[in-house]
Amino acid sequence: MNLTLYPLGDYIQLLQKHSLLTNFSGAPLTREVSLVSCDSRQVVPGTLFICKGAHFKVEFLQSAMEQGAFAYIAEKPYEGVDLPCLQVTNVRLTMALLADFYYNHPSGKLSVVGITGTKGKSSTTYYLKYIFDEYLAAKKQKPSGVVGGIETYDGVERFEAHLTTPEPLDLERHFANGVSTDMRYLTMEVSSQALKYDRVLNVEFAAAVFLNIGTDHISPIEHPDFEDYFSSKLRIFAQAAAACVNLDSDHADRVLEAARKSCSRMITFSTKDPSATIYGSQIRKVGGDILFKVKTPRYSREFRLTMPGLFNVQNALAALAVCEALGIPEQYAFAGLMKARVPGRMEIYSNADEKVSVIVDYAHNKLSFETLFQSVKEEYPGRRVVTIFGCPGYKAYDRRKDLGEISGKYSDLVILTEEDPGEEPVENICKDIAQYVEKEGCDYTIVPDRGEAIRQAVLGSQEPTIILLTGKGAETRQKRGIEYIDCPSDVEYAKQFLHEYDVLHGMDGMSKVRALLDVLPLLRRYEGRTMVIKYGGSALDASSTDTILEDAAALQSVGVRVILVHGGGKEISALLDRMGVETKFENGYRVTDQAVLDGAEMALSARVNKSIVGALDRIGAKACGVSGRDGGLITARQKEEKLGLVGAITKVDPRLLTTLLDAGYLPVVSPIARSEDGAALNCNADDAARAVAEAVGADKLVFLTDTDGILVDSHNQSTRIAKMDVARAKELIDSGLIAGGMIPKTMNCIHAVEHGVGSVTVLDGRMEHAVLLESISEKSLGTTMEKKR
Repeated sequence: MNLTLYPLGDYIQLLQKHSLLTNFSGAPLTREVSLVSCDSRQVVPGTLFICKGAHFKVEFLQSAMEQGAFAYIAEKPYEGVDLPCLQVTNVRLTMALLADFYYNHPSGKLSVVGITGTKGKSSTTYYLKYIFDEYLAAKKQKPSGVVGGIETYDGVERFEAHLTTPEPLDLERHFANGVSTDMRYLTMEVSSQALKYDRVLNVEFAAAVFLNIGTDHISPIEHPDFEDYFSSKLRIFAQAAAACVNLDSDHADRVLEAARKSCSRMITFSTKDPSATIYGSQIRKVGGDILFKVKTPRYSREFRLTMPGLFNVQNALAALAVCEALGIPEQYAFAGLMKARVPGRMEIYSNADEKVSVIVDYAHNKLSFETLFQSVKEEYPGRRVVTIFGCPGYKAYDRRKDLGEISGKYSDLVILTEEDPGEEPVENICKDIAQYVEKEGCDYTIVPDRGEAIRQAVLGSQEPTIILLTGKGAETRQKRGIEYIDCPSDVEYAKQFLHEYDVLHGMDGMSKVRALLDVLPLLRRYEGRTMVIKYGGSALDASSTDTILEDAAALQSVGVRVILVHGGGKEISALLDRMGVETKFENGYRVTDQAVLDGAEMALSARVNKSIVGALDRIGAKACGVSGRDGGLITARQKEEKLGLVGAITKVDPRLLTTLLDAGYLPVVSPIARSEDGAALNCNADDAARAVAEAVGADKLVFLTDTDGILVDSHNQSTRIAKMDVARAKELIDSGLIAGGMIPKTMNCIHAVEHGVGSVTVLDGRMEHAVLLESISEKSLGTTMEKKR
């Protein structure tokens, strides 16, 4: 980044202006400050070093001096360090002022949205990020930034976070990174600690959101009482242009009063008060989605959330309030909320028969716990409930009582475990919580090792069980002592032990594949049926290539009539490159003149096709390679004149394929078609597979791709839609929930099912034995579409 650097004298004047400086004798006033830092590992020559923190040691200052620091700031001078000391009365306030000054006040060049509240900050932050990114993508601008307790992304850096709001020097660096990369919006979580101790001092908020207030973070090292906690949160409005306030929050009148004193614009939101600027109503579940009506000054329409948890409507309304304040058009808010996902927030994982389900969530305080249990009670009635959680060390002592009582009231079993214990022994924390669980008459156990606690909960489930795994979400570090130690996330633990549960109970698909002889009886149910597999792209390039062909051979061996239709775009590009033929693309299609077509036909029909046939032959399959031109198998017309010799399929004559299948062969088809005048045309392999499946009346069509199925958000594998019928698929496309590159995949599925194919499955072809696993697994893999029964 390009920063304007200032001499030390300017920093001294700033501190004098705020009456913070008590002594600066010997300071070289004209020397330029190249960096302001409190981390001795980052010091460069010309650094102004800040001594701060309860764990600060003089060795850190000595190291900074050796690396080139020329002066330091501290609340007291350190003996034996031959550097000028700028002695201040409040090092926290000093650091915030200097961070903003050094980075040239970057928040003034961004639209920064600050979100505070006892619960919901992370979800609202990500809802806004999805909305902003939809809006920015339409304008061909770079994605928005996010700074919070889950993740930080500032256009330059992306990493897992461990502080809700970073220290000032880090925070201002993130803003400056955003400015340097032309970032337009950045959404951040603002904690009560950050507001109390001036971490966000001088940050300009385009909008400040107040979600709710409850009792939390009350401890000797955080807030001594609720009043201190509440008043700290209200400080956010002093730095905001617009205030977005939840009228449904406790103490809403006091929040509104604080906002009106400082903010030039007020946006309110509510699910109870129709007079709110943003009013949500008619909240209901439809299938796995949450629908709700929204009325604003600009529009009235229905919105859809595809992330579970009815309580998320409040967070969505908060995001819409910000959109109202910043003028974000409604279509981007609609699309963003539909696609939105929050890592580690209400993520649901189940074993093969869904007897055991694990909800991974960041819930960690009274409000979020109460909301989570209410949602689970409504959505999973009658299920045994096991709750796994802990509390951080030496802080938020009231939380231990609150969470112990709530979990004890609603759970059948509570397992207490590690959750960022810091310098307090895990067993001591768990015993403190246990007394409140026990008072509610609930069984509990203490298992300090978090992984072992999760394992015991999953493997110990003998009846339908919902396991609430709270507090850590997708985090991959535990705070032990003063350090953050790498560890598996709750998501990783949940998947690992649910898989182990399935293995122990004989429901593990992979173990069945590895013991093929045991699986053959399961596969024989497909005997006599016809399956078309589109094989290509990433599936063709992946290390799982041989296992896909093994799957096809295994299916053929039990009497399944298998047809492989392959692509080979990379092979075409490589061959054309060697031939010196230039390749151009238009709307995803390869512009094809005669030279390109000759190369494509050579790559597909000669090289790729024969390579697949040879591989099948080596594993004992009886295969025969054919081109779409052979026997008039595939006929096409020119798709568009500007694309050249690219074909749109008009007809498939299945007689050649039927003859081969009846003779026990596995046809391998390359997508080179015959034009009406007998010439060749290059066709899309997906289109060819779909047309072939329709022509032979296939019972099943499998598209092997490089995704986990059809996704709501193509960048987020957790948004996979497991099953749907044609009507649901069309609804998702019309509503914008399925968009971009997912639309052609979905349209091919719809066309196939509407034209006689029994079912269509979109699978990740990079997965080992993907086809066999999908055929025998009791759990849905990828996305399957079939007619509504």
